[in-house]
Amino acid sequence: MQKKCIFFNVFTNFVAMDNSKKIFNIIVAAGSGSRFGSSLPKQYCELSGLPVVMHAITKLRKALPSSHIILVISNSYHDLWNELCKKHNFISPQIVYGGDTRWQSVRNAIDIIPNDAEIITVHDGARPIIDTIMIKRVIEGIKNSSGAIPVIPITDSIRYINDDGSSSPVDRSKYYAVQTPQAFNAQKLIKAYKLPYNPEFTDDASVIKAAGNDDISLVEGSIYNIKITNPLDLEIANIYMQQ
Repeated sequence: MQKKCIFFNVFTNFVAMDNSKKIFNIIVAAGSGSRFGSSLPKQYCELSGLPVVMHAITKLRKALPSSHIILVISNSYHDLWNELCKKHNFISPQIVYGGDTRWQSVRNAIDIIPNDAEIITVHDGARPIIDTIMIKRVIEGIKNSSGAIPVIPITDSIRYINDDGSSSPVDRSKYYAVQTPQAFNAQKLIKAYKLPYNPEFTDDASVIKAAGNDDISLVEGSIYNIKITNPLDLEIANIYMQQ
């Protein structure tokens, strides 16, 4: 069954949009890396000669050269970040310190975004393999909606766990895996982040939906846009980056 909600051709007048819109990109990289199983958080681990998060920053700078980037890091890794920037001769974006949750980290970044912003994107710093084409799809995807998120079809079989512990098969054609960067109407996202925290806020699309915005566009993501979660993912990402 064809999934008709995916936008495959969304590049009309994108260059004009990039030059005229006030775009602010939030890169969330404040995690401690406790699940990664390393003494160094995954976003700072080296991948193809650079820390993981530097790849994400570089890709966003290339795709949206007129936009502004806000990097959210943990206060405890401020010195390490400065050392890495000096080591790699890398110009850091504007820095904001994160909070106890991803939601709080994004909110801290939103708090410094000016009121005349038009588009806000939010990206996980542990996703280093984003490309210009996909980023442009996401930006163009909010042209007639409150937000746009990149997704990919789920290829594995899925089962639902019932309350009694039994399981039932699920039609996987009705489900997608969600990626970042996600793009939103800036004013709607700013308003949505004034809501109190809810544990069900797993990404920014869930936050903006809680504020009554159901018009979220789904755009084509990328199978290469993996999130670094364990050390093996670094090896996979390194292979992908050679493609």
